[in-house]
Amino acid sequence: EVQLQASGGGLVQAGGSLRLSCAASGFPFDDYAIGWFRQAPEKGREGVSCVTFNDDTRYYADSVKGRFTISSDNAEKTVYLQMHSLKPEDTGVYHCAADRAYYCSTAGFNYPRMAYWGKGTLVTVSS
Repeated sequence: EVQLQASGGGLVQAGGSLRLSCAASGFPFDDYAIGWFRQAPEKGREGVSCVTFNDDTRYYADSVKGRFTISSDNAEKTVYLQMHSLKPEDTGVYHCAADRAYYCSTAGFNYPRMAYWGKGTLVTVSS
């Protein structure tokens, strides 16, 4: 059974930083990707970033480029999202999602089609 455990959310002032973690286990295959999408109050979902574990392909949404960095620890099957220069519009529930590597490319992150979603962690950025 695939399990995804997200952590690291919290309350931070605008301009601050947070680091999210997503620990994964139980994958039945080796070529997989893990990423983050967020749901803001009264807004739709947005794919934020993803990374593939086989070749370290990374994707960032335009809204977070230059501020967020995704990284992976293959041995621990954990993905980190380092968030800097946070803005109030970054507020939302951040979920990690995982599936085969082809759901993540430099052009996009097809999280809606991914089979495995974890419970979210809340990020609140105050102005």
